[in-house]
Order: sequence, then C-alpha cells, then structure tokens
Amino acid sequence: MMLWRLNCTRSVRKSFWAALLLSGLTQPLFSVHAQAESISTSGKQSSCYLNGLSEKVVCGKVTVAENPQQPEGRHIDIHYALLPAIKNQYPNEAFVAIAGGPGQSAIDNAAGFERTFSKIRETRDILLIDQRGTGRSNILSCGFDHINALSADDESIDIKQEAKKCLIKLSNKADVTQYGSDIAVSDFEAVRKALGYQKFHLYGVSYGSRVAQLYMRHYPNSLLTVTLDGVVPMQQSVLTQGEAIDRAIELLFKDCQQSTSCKHAFPKLKQDYQNTSKRLKTKAYQGTVNDPSTGEPTQLLLTQSKFLSTIRIGLYDGKMRALLPYAIHQANKGNYQAILGLYSLTQSGVDIATGMNASVVCGEDLPRLTPQQKTRLEASYFGRTLLSSTEQICDVWKVPAVNTSFADAIDSDIPTLLLSGELDPATPPSWGELADEKLSHAKHFIAPYATHGIAFQSCGNKLIAQLVNDGSVDNLDDKCLKKDVRRGFFLNASSIEPQPTQTKAKE
Repeated sequence: MMLWRLNCTRSVRKSFWAALLLSGLTQPLFSVHAQAESISTSGKQSSCYLNGLSEKVVCGKVTVAENPQQPEGRHIDIHYALLPAIKNQYPNEAFVAIAGGPGQSAIDNAAGFERTFSKIRETRDILLIDQRGTGRSNILSCGFDHINALSADDESIDIKQEAKKCLIKLSNKADVTQYGSDIAVSDFEAVRKALGYQKFHLYGVSYGSRVAQLYMRHYPNSLLTVTLDGVVPMQQSVLTQGEAIDRAIELLFKDCQQSTSCKHAFPKLKQDYQNTSKRLKTKAYQGTVNDPSTGEPTQLLLTQSKFLSTIRIGLYDGKMRALLPYAIHQANKGNYQAILGLYSLTQSGVDIATGMNASVVCGEDLPRLTPQQKTRLEASYFGRTLLSSTEQICDVWKVPAVNTSFADAIDSDIPTLLLSGELDPATPPSWGELADEKLSHAKHFIAPYATHGIAFQSCGNKLIAQLVNDGSVDNLDDKCLKKDVRRGFFLNASSIEPQPTQTKAKE
C-alpha cells in the first residue's frame, strides 16, 4: 500500500471540491509521484526513465479520436509505458495494471506496480496505460495551487463556482463528455492492437476494477485472466460508499475495544470521535501548531470536514489506521498535533485528474442513484457530503447519463480473481460478492486483516501471479490471506501496544 510522505506545507495539488467528490473511492496507491523524463513525442516508441525505477523502460503513445463518432474531429494521444519482461517467455501476452481514482495515472505508479508484480514480470511484459483524461493522456485536471491546505477554510469554498472555472479551463482542450469508462476501454484495446499483443491479463484496482469489467464485456476475446482488487461492481454506484466508510469506522472502534491495551488507553474512543466532530462542527479550531515536516510553528484551521476526511483516509492504510485511536483521543482533549500529522499525509498522495473524475462519476454514478439510496446517503455525514458536492459539480459538468444496461452484472467465463479487504473503507466485501454474481469461472477471496488494495499489503500479488501462470482459478487457495498481519495500535506518541499472539497460516 501507500508509503505516505510527510509533507503538509506545500500547496494543495487537487481542488477541495474534487477531494469531496472523491470522499471514499479514491485511494492513493503509492508514495512515488513518477514523472517520465523522456516521453515519445512522435508516433514511435522511445526509451524513458520513470521515477522509482533505475532502468530504462519503453514509452510510447497511440493517437485516437476524442469522440469515436467524429473520427475527423479532435484527436488525443493515449500514452503508455512498457516494462519489458526479464525473460520474455510469453511475447504475445502482457499484464496490464489499471489504476484507480477515477483519475489516477498508471504510469505515475509504475514503481509500485513493478514492485508488487515483479514475479509476473519475470516472464511477461507489464503494460501501464494512462487512461484518457489522466497522466499524460490529455489530462483533465484543475489544481488550486494558491490554496494552503493548513489554513484554508475548505467548508466555505463555493464548489459549483470552482467547477465552472474548471470547466472553462478544460474547454479549450477537451470535450468532457468523452472521458467515460466505456470509451477508455476502446483506447486500451487500440493500444493492444498497436503493440501486437494477442491477449491481456488484466488487473484493476478500485475504480480500475470497473474498467476491467467493461473490458470483459466489450472485448472478452482479448483477455486471458482478470483480477479485480477492491471491487467496484457494475451494479453499484460509487456514491453509495458512505455506508462503507461508516462501516469501516465502526470496525475501528470494535477492534480497539477488543484489544486490551487499546481499550484501556482509549476506553471511550467512539465518544471521543463524536465529541470532536460535534465540537468542530460548531466551531472550527484555529490556532498555532508545529508543522509536522519542519517542526516550525504554523497556523492551522481544522474544520469538521478536515477532521473527518483525515479519519477516512487513515482507514485505507494499516499503518495510519494504527495511529487513529491515539489521534482521535488527543483531538478530543484539544491536542490536534497528531491529527495534523495525519492530515498532512492525506495531502501528499498521488494526484487525481479532477475533471476526468467528474466526467466518470457524473455520467456513470449519479444518474442511477434511487430515491431510497439518496435517503440513506443523507443519513450519513460522508454520504451526505459526497452526494451534495457531486450534485453541484454534475450540474455544471452536464455529462449525459450512460445507458441503463451499463449497470448490468458482467456475465463471463474468463478466469477471474476477486479480492476484498474486510477493513476496506471504500469497497467492502459485499461489493465483491455482487460483482461475482454472473462470473462462472471466478473465486472471491476476503482478506480479514486487509484494507483497500489487497495485492499491495498481503500475499494477494502471489495469488495473482499464480492465476496468470495457471490461466485458471481452480487451484487458488486463500489460506495465506488469513495470516494475522494486524499492526498494534499506537498507545501514545512513541509506543505501540504489544502485538497479539499470531497463529501463522500455512502457506
């Protein structure tokens, strides 16, 4: 998972309205912000360096029509990076890793993908494609570099007005209605054909699992195996994940209560959380704190939304999750230094193409919310906030709704592995079960101690390598996922509770 950087003094790289829009699904996967030093500017490939990788890899692009219905209109370049196999025993195959978001760059995460799937790379190329609207593929991004994350009042920002500014900025380079998931899949297929691969092994994490499922629907003959990690089923709008966030927070409270040391140190953790949230809702905290990266005094405006967003992001990663009880307890006592440290980490994740994110969610997720779902969302802070911000943005974006058949379950016999984390604050195990509804050659494994993105925090990557090598799920076994890899909770600023007795699973 993400090895978070401590850097909170820099300007916010993504807009606050986008941060609200992403309040649940978006998961920064890796700490490296990889930028290619050399990208092909012609139609040919070239060698390039990517941050985090010491070797040269292959970079290139495929030019496609922005609007497939207007082939003579504007064209955009779909960039890719190819990590050649160590010993290329399967030259007609490639392993394709699809990033999450919506809005993350696969190429920017090259080092993390290479590290996680090094076993696969021994015999097969790894192919990373920047989905249209992300990374180098005509990125649709609106940053707010003038905003300081610590002192800004995020709750006073006019989301709709900022969305209008963003749309005006992007209108010169893109038709935002042409950046949905279905069109992106056709781009991926164009890259496959251009590079001459006969078949792909697909891996999609978080939102990337939706793209992978659409590939299964539209181009089944191009695929050998599929892995869906942190599953977003076609039947599910991502905007319903407010309930998943609430569930993950309750699991945190439960885990602390079941730990003798954590319960003794923080006996009223849930009440601490509720008290702090209510207090900040009434009046934001404004004062001087020590900058977590420099140690120098700095001004902090801590709103309720910043506090709750920090808790939410902290649930994605086991290391950060272990800090949350202590940080919540200290915040209830009026000491916000620990929360500040965690908040700084939420501001240093991988960048999101906010405009592309809006194009996807406004066309694919908001239109299919039922009145009943909206009522349930209104009952949750996270659900209510996500729904409100999305509605304001989509009122500006005006992306046509996808066809209702978009939400049909994927009916496929392609060998498919589904991976869910029991502690996942975005895509709970029930979502994986839903995606598995019509998959006739699939296995769904739930990692009891994992959060979001199983391949990066468990033996999940080994299972994926086995799937790729076998071309079947029949011999896959989830025993290794059951190994107790829980981290002890921090009891204070410098000590961790004793690790629980672990029963090692047979691997």
